[in-house]
Amino acid sequence: MRLNRILLSASLIVVALVVQVSILARLQLPGAVPDLLLLTVLALAMVYGPTGGSLVGFGAGLLADLAPPADHAVGRYALVLCVMGYLAGLAKPEGGKLRSATGPLVVVVGAAISSTLLYAGVGALVGDTAARDVGLGGLLFTASLYDLLLAPFTVPWIMALARRGEHDPVSDASGGAGGDVAAGWLTSGGAKGLAIGRQRGLRARAMKSRVARAGRIKGVKRL
Repeated sequence: MRLNRILLSASLIVVALVVQVSILARLQLPGAVPDLLLLTVLALAMVYGPTGGSLVGFGAGLLADLAPPADHAVGRYALVLCVMGYLAGLAKPEGGKLRSATGPLVVVVGAAISSTLLYAGVGALVGDTAARDVGLGGLLFTASLYDLLLAPFTVPWIMALARRGEHDPVSDASGGAGGDVAAGWLTSGGAKGLAIGRQRGLRARAMKSRVARAGRIKGVKRL
């Protein structure tokens, strides 16, 4: 990973973890906690691809494992986010350009369910039965609901920041969906302008040739 990727990813991950631990975890919502860290990993993975997404996910998960008040084995959430980052990176849009919001939302719901199941499964292997005591069905439903509600306010902006940090030619040239429309208008307008200019140029040449012919005819008559 390049230096700008590392710095941007580290900054976003730290901010997401601080917000999740200090704000979202204290809301006392029923069921799961909105996973802003997971959404950040998913957004970066859909820009960087599977390799970059797995590295970002592993780093983010390891940081969450070490950050207080972590009460689980170190490496557990790192494994979960590493897998989620890799899978989300496979859904990277071609050319880095999103055609609709349906794809990212499907990725968010799938990752919310898969990460909860994987986290609970790894916990069961090491003797952690907290997910079973709370109720796995309720965790799956609330995790999907909270992440889906939070995704439209986080994922597009994080992806835009990541593309800008990558100097993505698509985003630099078009500036997003609005830029694509503007570029289309400019392209069509430029083509029309060239066509009109050519037509005017041809008309001007035709008028000059007519004037020249008229001058020659008048000159002949005068002679």
